[in-house]
Amino acid sequence: MPQLANALPAFARQTGQNCVACHAGGQFPELTTYGRLFKLTGYTIGSRTVPLSAMGVLSATKTSNPTSDAAFAKDATALFQTGSVFLAGKITNNVGIFAQATYNNYNSQNPDTGQWDGKWASDNFDLRYADRFIAPDKDLIVGLTLSNNPSVSDPWNTAPAWLQYVPTAFGVTGPDVTPMVSQLGAKVAGVGAYAFWNNLLYAEVAGYKSADGAWSFLSQGTKSVDQVQLKGVNPYVRVALNHDWGPHSAMIGMFAFNGDIYPDNLNPSGPVTHYRDRGFDAQYQYLLDPHTITAQISYIRENISNGDVTGIANNSSNTLNQFRAKASYVYRAKYGASLSYFSTTGTTDATLYPTNTGNPDARGWVPEVFWMPVQYVRVGAQYFSFNRYQGASSNYDGAGRNPKDNNTFFLYVWGAY
Repeated sequence: MPQLANALPAFARQTGQNCVACHAGGQFPELTTYGRLFKLTGYTIGSRTVPLSAMGVLSATKTSNPTSDAAFAKDATALFQTGSVFLAGKITNNVGIFAQATYNNYNSQNPDTGQWDGKWASDNFDLRYADRFIAPDKDLIVGLTLSNNPSVSDPWNTAPAWLQYVPTAFGVTGPDVTPMVSQLGAKVAGVGAYAFWNNLLYAEVAGYKSADGAWSFLSQGTKSVDQVQLKGVNPYVRVALNHDWGPHSAMIGMFAFNGDIYPDNLNPSGPVTHYRDRGFDAQYQYLLDPHTITAQISYIRENISNGDVTGIANNSSNTLNQFRAKASYVYRAKYGASLSYFSTTGTTDATLYPTNTGNPDARGWVPEVFWMPVQYVRVGAQYFSFNRYQGASSNYDGAGRNPKDNNTFFLYVWGAY
């Protein structure tokens, strides 16, 4: 399901600014320096307005060689894919919110009739308290957050919650396996504290637990079998160095997440699997009308230790590595193109990865062109090209299917109001 991100007309109405003030070249949701400031100060800049927005995606997908698998059921069909409603904006001078609920029109398929059923569910949530202290030689922003996804509070798009932010094709469009920190959206509840000093140093510390009980509103709509059950409070730490000069902006950062997760979501007891995710990322922006250039890289290494857990993996420990890079260019906040590269590698484990190869390796390229006729609408075309899939560069399923058979053309119209 696409991660429709926080690029909202409600924010534009609140600040009185055009979308390009907060979003690089208008390509929501990538934030400019001003956009990051708006987010870090708790979405409170400007005057209170009606804090409602809506967003939707119309799309069509064509795969090189679709199969009878449910992932390809709507191949070569134009459809309304998802829609979201948002409660977002200033609550008080120090408190603001970004809360999203998303309707997935093709959430699940009835095994008997083949009919697709839609469903509303909680999506990204970020409630903030923030304050700012300014002196001739000091600028300090401090804040507290309540969120349902590690790194959703991050102001840079290289964070796991935001790196793959564009709508996603209905079908096979990426690696089957991702680090645990990228799988927890709308499944956990966390409280964090952050500080941004002199527009230079950013630091955040947070703790996450299962989104159940009093926190179940953060995971509303997620079935129990699809839920994630964490043991206790699981820490997340983020630091980044930022520098802005003239039309340039650059950041280099790192994060760490420790997740202790029960293997059976319906029986959260006994031993747990230990996920230790460590990430490094960097971003560069050039913003000077009529040109916008953005470059991003992200690397995450995950160590998985099963401890006393049995039956879910052959190896007592495994590793997973994810590398992503993206470069984009936008002209006059209207016409743009981007090129992305993804690579996933990991240890071979036939039980953990029940495929023909038992390996999670995947890599490929995603070129994209897009057009924004008005600031609230984006029309885009992507092509997912696979060089490797499920651990093989050919015949990955043992029945003659090659990675290039999953190559996918994706056309979308993404609008908000």
